[in-house]
Amino acid sequence: QVQLVESGGGLVQPGGSLRLSCAASGIIIRINAMGWYRQAPGKQRELVAGITRGGSTNYADSVKGRFTISRDNAKNTVYLQMNSLKPEDTAVYYCNADVTYYSGGNFNTDDYWGQGTQVTVSS
Repeated sequence: QVQLVESGGGLVQPGGSLRLSCAASGIIIRINAMGWYRQAPGKQRELVAGITRGGSTNYADSVKGRFTISRDNAKNTVYLQMNSLKPEDTAVYYCNADVTYYSGGNFNTDDYWGQGTQVTVSS
């Protein structure tokens, strides 16, 4: 099976920065699109940023110019650099990946989620 493990969340003051990481492990053949989502209390989960295997990116309007998504295909890892953080960025951040893996004699492709990491922006 495939696992996604996130790290890098925490408490930061407004205007500060954090860098999230998400590493995938397992018998992975190929990781296709990857992305970061977030869910604030009482709100629906929303896409923050996405990146294709080739490096094309897209961002939510609310984070454009402040957040940068990147990936290291050799390490099966995706990153989210978050700058100029605001209190409204407070949420649990989830990593997502579309993964082709080998299992039971077959190649399979499924969508995977990390366990989430808390980001709190507060003075």
